[in-house]
Amino acid sequence: MAAVGCEAKEGTSADLLKTPVLSSEAVSAIQRDEDSGIPLQTPWTFWLDKAIPGTTTEEYKNNLQKIYTVNTVQTFWAVFNNIPNAGKMQVRYSYHLMRDNRYPLWEDKLNQKGGTWRLKCHKSDTERVWQEVVLAAIGEQFASDIAQDDEICGVTVSIREKEDLIQIWNINADLISKATVLSKVHSLVPNVNFLGEFYKSHKSHHAYGRR
Repeated sequence: MAAVGCEAKEGTSADLLKTPVLSSEAVSAIQRDEDSGIPLQTPWTFWLDKAIPGTTTEEYKNNLQKIYTVNTVQTFWAVFNNIPNAGKMQVRYSYHLMRDNRYPLWEDKLNQKGGTWRLKCHKSDTERVWQEVVLAAIGEQFASDIAQDDEICGVTVSIREKEDLIQIWNINADLISKATVLSKVHSLVPNVNFLGEFYKSHKSHHAYGRR
């Protein structure tokens, strides 16, 4: 299995992203069992990327590595347990888990009207918060914390220099006044003290349409 970012050097990010996160043996084992198990309400796709300043949206999209699309609880755990955990990833890398096969792109037509709840956390809490948020997403636990016409469509963990960033994606930024997503997160990890938390629509990013 490839270790994400273990020996990365400046200028090698594109090559690193082309290195499979899951070994071929792990993929084969997952594929043998993916028709059995408890089905998820929708498929979810794991992605990996590295923040590279100055790239265009298309360059960012091309640098994304699709890890695997999971359809059952068992397949989710098979992938989750066979990729490096978030707490051990190198700075500037991100994992995304997106509903269906949508890209983790603000500008994607399926995402562009939405935004993310953003929570900054201590590095010592990253692994735990990421796991709880991911499980809540695939288990549809946020369904009662958003407006009827809204949907949680992804979750992201981004590794940064000082503190890490957890993001929860929704599809309609106009409906967040009816949401209690942050309260749900606090109930999932009641002993975690976040360093900051807020909502940001995709179109309000200064880098929307460019990177």
